[in-house]
Amino acid sequence: MKTFWKILLFVVVALVVLHLCPVLLVPVMLGFAAMLVIGTLLLSGVAAVAATGLSLVAGLLAVLLVVLAVLSPIWLPVLAIVGLVSLCRRGRKTA
Repeated sequence: MKTFWKILLFVVVALVVLHLCPVLLVPVMLGFAAMLVIGTLLLSGVAAVAATGLSLVAGLLAVLLVVLAVLSPIWLPVLAIVGLVSLCRRGRKTA
């Protein structure tokens, strides 16, 4: 095939592709829209699960804070005694 005919064939193919471009883009755009909808649904599901998990963690932390507040008359003196004992033991170092 001569070079002129190759160039002419490529030009004709390019013109046909440009002429059919809007028709070819319709399935691509529909696929893009479908993927966007599917992605939005998946992300909303992930957000719902994350919100449920975060609220569960917040509830557990609130319960833990209440338990610590209720038991503070017990663990605050124990903590003070442990701190004093460790402070006294730290002062006696042998060289």
